[in-house]
Amino acid sequence: MRLFLALVPPPAVREHLLSRMHGLAGARWQSDAQLHVTARFIGDADRHTADALMLALGTERFGRIDARLEDFGWFDRRGRIDHLWAGLAPRDPLAALHAKLDRLCVRCGFEPEGRRYVPHVTLARFARSAAPDSAQIAAWMAAQPALPRDAFHFDELVLMESLMGREGSVYTPMAHFRLRG
Repeated sequence: MRLFLALVPPPAVREHLLSRMHGLAGARWQSDAQLHVTARFIGDADRHTADALMLALGTERFGRIDARLEDFGWFDRRGRIDHLWAGLAPRDPLAALHAKLDRLCVRCGFEPEGRRYVPHVTLARFARSAAPDSAQIAAWMAAQPALPRDAFHFDELVLMESLMGREGSVYTPMAHFRLRG
């Protein structure tokens, strides 16, 4: 099974993001059920290791995370844009949660996270053949009204399983862990 730990934005934040998902050729826009912040990508795991991780997560205490939407951005791979996202601020509490989860995952036998952590909600993915160039993304971003700066909070951390489907990934919650204020 392919796993990750996620923070799911409140419905009003997801609705706002969904309202922005149009007007960019080649974009495979995320659905409401796909909108999340990856707190720690885990990858492939067997049932035994996943159970050990769930037990470890259940014994940890996690503080509530307050955030706000900040900006749009993109990731590229070898010079080709493959993800469009909305960033979150402040970054430090989210990065601290990611670091804590990374240490916990390593203790459970998973490899350490090798990538720099950028807290974000993926809005769209692009196939190699339909990837826009940076000028197209910049034009889309410039046409967008400013993101609302209203603060919101995450109350739970969710262990998700990701299954690849014809319409993109399907995320299934496996366990929920309360974030306490």
